[in-house]
Amino acid sequence: MAPQDALHGWDDAITAQAYAAFTRAYPMYNATSRDLARRARLTTSGLVIDLCGGTGATATAILDLVPPAARVISVDNAPAMQRIGRRLVPDPRLTWIAAAAEDLDDHVPAATADAVVCNSAIWKTDTPEVFTAVRRVLRPGGRFVFNIGGGFAGVHHRDEQTARTGPSLNSLIRQIAARDYGYTPPPADHTPKLSPSTVSRQLAQARMSVLATDIVAQHTTMAEKKAWLSIPVFARPDGDLSHAQRMDILTKAYALTTPQTPTVTSWLVVVAQRPEEQP
Repeated sequence: MAPQDALHGWDDAITAQAYAAFTRAYPMYNATSRDLARRARLTTSGLVIDLCGGTGATATAILDLVPPAARVISVDNAPAMQRIGRRLVPDPRLTWIAAAAEDLDDHVPAATADAVVCNSAIWKTDTPEVFTAVRRVLRPGGRFVFNIGGGFAGVHHRDEQTARTGPSLNSLIRQIAARDYGYTPPPADHTPKLSPSTVSRQLAQARMSVLATDIVAQHTTMAEKKAWLSIPVFARPDGDLSHAQRMDILTKAYALTTPQTPTVTSWLVVVAQRPEEQP
């Protein structure tokens, strides 16, 4: 099943505005979107799906690579995100569909998409259902390219260790939350939610082939991390705290860091394909 918070908070105007501002002000989404779009090999595509497309950062990268006559469909189940996206990406080649990723094949004709791209969201879905839906809409030979945060995949790029110069912002947040608000963190669960082996197994069950997996590092700064954690749906820590309290904790934690301190986030990037020989 999908996580209980798969949609919670996303269909909200404040969250959507903050999220859109972040994707345009900081390089993370642009960089990951360009990387996924490049791996999808879009130069001869006629139809590409931007799955869980949010406010259009990934759709923009896709539009930069597809032929002039190609169509792009952005699918997301948060209308608030799409309302902003329509204003930010007013390209006539781009169509917006408000729907859950699991219902993709209810909105796109079977075997018509040359590629499906999903940036920074697949772990928030019911992946077996989504993989099956993606397979149905892909043409034979079509590519499915997506990424998974390293924490969810249980993978770590070597740069994570070499770049670290002090405590992470998340660890400082937990310390201050405990000190100032009596926060008790839940028991640590280090079991990967979507390990590479789990992803491969689920894709095989959906009758898709894994062409490549890659662990990549996204280099950012402490200032970018703070901006990310200021978005309501990403604010930490979890638990019975108000957003104002979380922002107070974040401000205090950030004050113990240096804005330009480098941080590294690991990602598992997966390139899958609907095989040519399957009906």
